[in-house]
Amino acid sequence: MTTSEALTSPPGQAFVWIWLPAAAEPVVAGQVQIVDGRHRFIYGRSYLNHPDAISLYGPELPLRQGWLEPPEGLDMAGCLWDASPDSWGQRVIDIRLAGGRHGDEADLVEATKLTYLLESGSDRTGALDFQRSASEYAPRMEDASLDELHEIAQAVERGDLSKVLSDAFVDGTAVGGARPKVLIRDNPTSWIAKLSLSNDRYPVVKAEAVAMALAGRVGIDVPKTKVTTSLGRDVLMVERFDRLAGGRRRMMVSALTMLGFGDFLGARYSSYVEILDVLRRYGRRGETAGRELLERIVFNIAVGNIDDHARNHAAFWDGRELELTPAYDVCPQVRSGTEARQAMDISADGRRDSRFAVCVDAASSYGMSAQDAREIIDRQVTKIREDWQDVADEAGLTVDERQYLWGRQILNKYAFEGYH
Repeated sequence: MTTSEALTSPPGQAFVWIWLPAAAEPVVAGQVQIVDGRHRFIYGRSYLNHPDAISLYGPELPLRQGWLEPPEGLDMAGCLWDASPDSWGQRVIDIRLAGGRHGDEADLVEATKLTYLLESGSDRTGALDFQRSASEYAPRMEDASLDELHEIAQAVERGDLSKVLSDAFVDGTAVGGARPKVLIRDNPTSWIAKLSLSNDRYPVVKAEAVAMALAGRVGIDVPKTKVTTSLGRDVLMVERFDRLAGGRRRMMVSALTMLGFGDFLGARYSSYVEILDVLRRYGRRGETAGRELLERIVFNIAVGNIDDHARNHAAFWDGRELELTPAYDVCPQVRSGTEARQAMDISADGRRDSRFAVCVDAASSYGMSAQDAREIIDRQVTKIREDWQDVADEAGLTVDERQYLWGRQILNKYAFEGYH
């Protein structure tokens, strides 16, 4: 089969394998199949008879016999698509399928969602993988060093590829995200390495390192992070929280899936309050989820992270209950003016203004009083001011970089407008 034939004849089915809770090896859960442009799913008979079988995500794919169609308005169940690489990983796969070529040829690749799921590596987010076989599990997990993967990422950025991308690089870009990132396995720890770009307008990697460190200091659950260098550029290493000792994996669903939206088409309608409704219905700690969400909203406002869309929030799924994952992708963003808006509604009436006053007004929607919200805000602001220099030192921020972030992204004056 030629490359062009492969691109116009995408696979029409795949088998979904799952790491069940406490299991170190995957079992086949079922099959996904394209019919009239929609991806339906069916659980395998052997899986339904498995004593430890759980649904891939109960609200979408309940554990029962027969074909399950995607939710209305979607062409694939969100819990399956959550395991796909995002725009960066998809771009890498497109270039690979186009024979390592860029531009128009890569843009013409006719890849379906199944193509991306089958072509990406097996060390993907969560506890699912996609295979062409229902009987033999063949993991796509080639290892390479950070420098080796980073060198190819820079070539992708330059558009300077002389050969098809290596298996190790394609496998290492299986996680989601718009910016380049690669997977590094340093047994027993797995890391996501987030790379710098040559055209970054500000120190994105170190800014995220600062935000994640400050989040931990104000009491928000975050993964371990560290800043390192590779090929002369900064790299943020983020410890994976969906991996456990002994080869075990944790199932996850994005807030996008929890809200019933596909990709970013529903982003304009996404709401923290509606995420809380889902957590109260299915959450392990539904009674405390409101406070946890409000603390994260306040912190996003405090550090200027307005990229808090629904795919940048997720929850673990154990077959019965949801539990918020540690916070991730918390990074101060460039702002074009003084005013800013969060990516999701904060209040039940649709307000997204990046101001603490909005959090106070919306406190009751999170099961809290206005005074509770003020205490969260005041405590976080105080801690950020106290620890700013220490955290900036740890991240290696220069004097100019500190001046760029402080008061512009972090604790911008607009955040305090109307707050008293």
